[in-house]
Amino acid sequence: MTSIPHETTGEPNPLRALTLDRLRRRTSMKWRTYPEDVLPLWVAEMDVPLAAPVVRALTEALELGDTGYPAGTAYAEALAAFAAKRWGWDGLAVERTAIVPDVMLGVVEMLRLVTGPGDPVVVNSPVYPPFFQFVEHMDRQVLQAPLGAGLRIDLDVLEEAFRRAVAGGGRAAYLLCSPHNPTGTVHTADELAAVAALAERHGVRVVADEIHAPLTAVGAAFVPYLSVPGGESGLSLMSASKAWNLAGLKAALAIAGPRAAADLARLPEEVSHGPSHLGIIAHTAALADGGAWLDALLAGLDDNRRLLAELLAEHLPAVRHRPAEATYLAWLDCRALGLGDDPAEAFLERGRVALTSGIPFGTGGAGHVRLNLATSPELITDGVRRMAAALR
Repeated sequence: MTSIPHETTGEPNPLRALTLDRLRRRTSMKWRTYPEDVLPLWVAEMDVPLAAPVVRALTEALELGDTGYPAGTAYAEALAAFAAKRWGWDGLAVERTAIVPDVMLGVVEMLRLVTGPGDPVVVNSPVYPPFFQFVEHMDRQVLQAPLGAGLRIDLDVLEEAFRRAVAGGGRAAYLLCSPHNPTGTVHTADELAAVAALAERHGVRVVADEIHAPLTAVGAAFVPYLSVPGGESGLSLMSASKAWNLAGLKAALAIAGPRAAADLARLPEEVSHGPSHLGIIAHTAALADGGAWLDALLAGLDDNRRLLAELLAEHLPAVRHRPAEATYLAWLDCRALGLGDDPAEAFLERGRVALTSGIPFGTGGAGHVRLNLATSPELITDGVRRMAAALR
């Protein structure tokens, strides 16, 4: 599979569309958690207007009073067409999908299908904190297999974790984050095929969180886990939520590889009652008709990644940073700044900029922060300057 260059579509950059005054009128978590003198560059919400096709679809539904229960396969059909066009993947079979409330609740349901209470779930830390929270809440054990050099999967470490996971004779799963949050690493086809071979060898079931799949940087190519040799027994969760800023319009899809179809068929029927009908309408419109808007966003994110690298080199040269291959997040190694294990505290208290602490991401997170790049260049510039001011 090859990456598709970010097209010039004539769409304006959505990251430049909204003023700070307008953003502060929002009532969502990003803009209401901290006082108004704090610049929020933390939680994964984007500072963008909705894509026009999404607005049209929602407006039409509201005018019709179409606010009942979800039905049909339009969402899965739209995702299958998107996957074929964007990733060259024709293997997303609509009949092997199920709607779920959102990706993390879908992860929980997939893990319930392939593991039991007390069973281990392997994760690659540092990783999205809800992986720990949701897995532990459902009475499974988290087993960390830290990322290796270059913030990539260390196959030797992963294999040792798989050995430990199955040593007790029970079932085990591997919760794969692809692309990886917080590092923005895009796993290659060879890496994923090696993961699949290890999972098959040790009898570990793979559940892939692929929510950031549409958000690749220029030159990077997302590879669906279910598309690689050996991935046929995997389960995946996908959604339009991150790429089109639809977190408040709940919906996601669980997708089974050919050898996991029987597992997905055991999903309780009531799980499909959780997604929002309006959410499914919005996600379907985004995938089917929001491509031009997405391309404009991706080009804007590429610009923001370059800008961040320049700003860090100028204002915070001691911060180590590897530009992400995907997502709209930046993982910053601040250990050389002398701010301790949680530099986010100092940046908030002294610089009045809110970043996500690295500590909840598990092993490898101490001394790091995660910065949200999905905002205007002006606010990124202000954010880095505030971080630098916190050191004075």
